[in-house]
Amino acid sequence: MHISAKADYAARALLELAREPSRPLTCEAIASSQQIPFRFLKSVVGELRKAGLVRSQRGCEGGYWLGRPADEITLLDVARAVDGELITLRGQSLAGLDYPAPASRLPGVWRRIEADAAALLGATTLTALLPEGAGGRVDQKGAA
Repeated sequence: MHISAKADYAARALLELAREPSRPLTCEAIASSQQIPFRFLKSVVGELRKAGLVRSQRGCEGGYWLGRPADEITLLDVARAVDGELITLRGQSLAGLDYPAPASRLPGVWRRIEADAAALLGATTLTALLPEGAGGRVDQKGAA
């Protein structure tokens, strides 16, 4: 299984925003704090904004905030926002994958791995990953 740099950077950026949800952060501040390449982070944050996971405000008081409370954003939300499909095979969805015998049961294994990964990521909120005492509301979904 491959975790993309986009998904990793997106999760780290959102955790940085979740740490202090009352104030906006600039991409420069997030990139510096998390040691993420600034130019790459700008495009990742754009995708997070389109997905509603972050919101932005221009101007000297501007920056980025979480688009929803940290306890309502899961790692599955993050991965799907920046990568689309959770797991692909040669760039294709696993949904219609079918092999002839004797490999006919193999696609089921790949789909089960995807389902298990989705369950784990879907149960892990940003709040669950924050250090104790950081962030906003209490996590209702629990940690992995």
